Amino acid sequence: KQWYQRRVRGSFPTALRWNPHSSGNQVGVASDQHVRLHDLRTMKCTTVIDGAHSQTVRDLDFNPNRQYCIATCGDDCSTRFWDTRNCTRPLLTFSNHSHWVWRVRYNLRDQLLLTGGSDSKVSLLNVPSLASVDPVDEEEEEEENKSPEKEEMREGILEEYDKHEDSVYSVAWSTADPWLFASLSNDGRLVLNKVSKEIKFNIIL
Repeated sequence: KQWYQRRVRGSFPTALRWNPHSSGNQVGVASDQHVRLHDLRTMKCTTVIDGAHSQTVRDLDFNPNRQYCIATCGDDCSTRFWDTRNCTRPLLTFSNHSHWVWRVRYNLRDQLLLTGGSDSKVSLLNVPSLASVDPVDEEEEEEENKSPEKEEMREGILEEYDKHEDSVYSVAWSTADPWLFASLSNDGRLVLNKVSKEIKFNIIL
């Protein structure tokens, strides 16, 4: 039975994602240069990010741990981060590809994200300033940060993977191993990679 129908404004819808924080009652839709969040309880569009990118928005993803944070990517070669309570300007912008960015995906450890683009590259992004903090480990983390052995990772691109020879159209994190991910390019090549041990231990130790 069809119980909700709405025509998406714009001529070129490109992405659809469920909001994991809304009990299945909200979806995000990218079309043209815009992003809209639709609430299925009120049957209304509740949030609009007009001009999220200067060119077509290719993808969006919800932060799995922070309710109001989403990431978008597009044909302007950039990845952007938004607070859906105030969409007047992005929280962060990274120009991490030299051509269209087709996919953006959060890791469950939400300081890490993957992007894939038409420049045949996969980027691993680090956004600690927008990541959730586990209150149980906060005190421990403060002590560890004082340790001279632990180097603070820079915000932005941590690693780039260039094992593809054609546009990367899809990236995905493993649901069994949070450090394992896959990427798929236009020539049919499927590549598996792991986050380096250096980055992994810097995050968890």
